Amino acid sequence: MDNPHNDSTFVWGARQVGKTTLIRAIYPNAVYYDLLLAKDFERLLRNPSLLGEELAALNSNDIVVIDEVQKIPQLLDEVHSLIFRKNIRFILSGSSPRKLKRSGANLLGGRALKEILYPLVSAEIPDFDILKAVRYGMLPRHYLISDPWKRLGAYIGVYLNEEIREEAMSRQLRSFSRFMEIAAFSNGEIVVYKNIAQDCGIDYRTVKDYFDILVDTLVGYMIPSFTKTEKRRSIQAPKFYYFDVGIANYLRNRRNIQLGSADFGHSFEHFIIQELIAYMGYNEKEERLTYWRTSAGYEVDAIIGDGRIAIEIKSVEEIQSRHTKGLKAFQEDFPNSRLIAVSFDSRPRIINGIEVYPANIFLKKLWNHEIV
Repeated sequence: MDNPHNDSTFVWGARQVGKTTLIRAIYPNAVYYDLLLAKDFERLLRNPSLLGEELAALNSNDIVVIDEVQKIPQLLDEVHSLIFRKNIRFILSGSSPRKLKRSGANLLGGRALKEILYPLVSAEIPDFDILKAVRYGMLPRHYLISDPWKRLGAYIGVYLNEEIREEAMSRQLRSFSRFMEIAAFSNGEIVVYKNIAQDCGIDYRTVKDYFDILVDTLVGYMIPSFTKTEKRRSIQAPKFYYFDVGIANYLRNRRNIQLGSADFGHSFEHFIIQELIAYMGYNEKEERLTYWRTSAGYEVDAIIGDGRIAIEIKSVEEIQSRHTKGLKAFQEDFPNSRLIAVSFDSRPRIINGIEVYPANIFLKKLWNHEIV
């Protein structure tokens, strides 16, 4: 988050990923405004120009943090002026850029960098427990206790009551709540808007709008399909993943899932995709993360770039040839692709030219920049 050019920065991330904790640790001496606090929110909402008056005595390159900045979009005009006139450096954090975009707020005309903070990743946790991560996710308050199930429920309730109401959708809160549950059953699957609309009892265009809200508020990701193969016709609809596997597990009532079960397999795939998304985001990789599925049923869970790397994710204790049919089919179109299978094998090995890695070793190699 810190940078050598001392630029102002937008820091976005879903609720409770640790934005405030991280910012306070990096900038302990910054001037701090927390718009979740009534005393800061009410007076700045009433009179945004107070910000400029209160910061008038600061020196050039002093640091000011405004947490949950999207709650008062008008403040960004004051921020822009202070950056231009006094060269003050701002750290502007929030859980959703959507409100700023929709309101036409001043996004500082390129004067601020944009960073996204993800849930915890495996490389940040000593003695990382992959089984716990797959079951309960990687939000700090959830991973750090033994059984966070009630916290997961409370988190989802807070998200519905705060984030969605702020999106001026309170009159549709019941249908959106139902949609989130249905979307959990589409988690890691190809999105078919009309089918989900039928299950929710709403129009398919509303379903698309709801997915847009989840993506814009950083609560979910759409993973596009890889369509550049020539020998086989590929499916072109995207896949959807919640930003944290624990959220999907709670919405699907997948508690204490066991290694070897189908539910564990779905959650394990989600978790590895979650790590890939975070790795590529933090390392500013320009290549896209996609998936591949053909009309004939061949599938690869993750494709990096233009087919440079293909990754299959299986929660089995021993990868066998039948688990690699998708990778081998993909290789026919992309013979130079690096083929990887992630599993619970006891040791790394190579089978028919495919690199097989136990999940913990794969994650270490990923964050050591040995995969992507």
